[in-house]
Amino acid sequence: MSKKEYYTISKNVSKILQGKNTNFLDPAMLKKVTAKLKKEAYKIYYPYQDSERALLYVEKIPKIDLVEIISDEKLEHREIMGTLYNLSIKTEMFGDIIINNGQYYIIIMDSIHDILMKEVNKIGNKKVRLINIPLENIKNFKTNYEEIKIIVPSLRIDAVVAKITKESRNSVKKKFDNNDIILNYETCNKQTHILKENDIFSIRKYGKYKFEEIMKKNKKDNYVILINKYSN
Repeated sequence: MSKKEYYTISKNVSKILQGKNTNFLDPAMLKKVTAKLKKEAYKIYYPYQDSERALLYVEKIPKIDLVEIISDEKLEHREIMGTLYNLSIKTEMFGDIIINNGQYYIIIMDSIHDILMKEVNKIGNKKVRLINIPLENIKNFKTNYEEIKIIVPSLRIDAVVAKITKESRNSVKKKFDNNDIILNYETCNKQTHILKENDIFSIRKYGKYKFEEIMKKNKKDNYVILINKYSN
């Protein structure tokens, strides 16, 4: 465990023990923080039905906002993330970025609302405007996926990445060396990791995926697997 990760876990545990709330936690960090706490010491708040990032609190649900990004041009998840990072907004200050049928939403901590509304008028080089909408508008939202069926010689993550990206073995290795692969919300440097059902992984510049199931083995003893790609 790195010093940074140890500090983040300790900071969030301390907040709960002091009766405060955390900011947004991804599933990996949520698991690590709650492992340090008694179950009766906290409550978990998911902003909507299919939410991945959650907050921990003790008594009062933290104040969060839902902001819609209005754009005449198509936006991508990575462009929205890039804009937030360019404003030096920490990852813990915003929750899921939702893209649904040409509509774009960000769930944020109320404390960054004003700076976001004031500073963001472009995503990349595309003009946008932000408006507040009720959080109830997305409470039943479910993530959209594109189903992808692929054939791979093994369930190793590097084999799956190579099939998705259609890149050479050396190129795929560089992705792991450059921290371009995220597995279950943590950097993955182990190319030999065997994917399991419900593993979530991201490939920089290619997108985010969920390993659903092994459908069958074909006559050549290769795996036919189903992967869901997150809508972007």
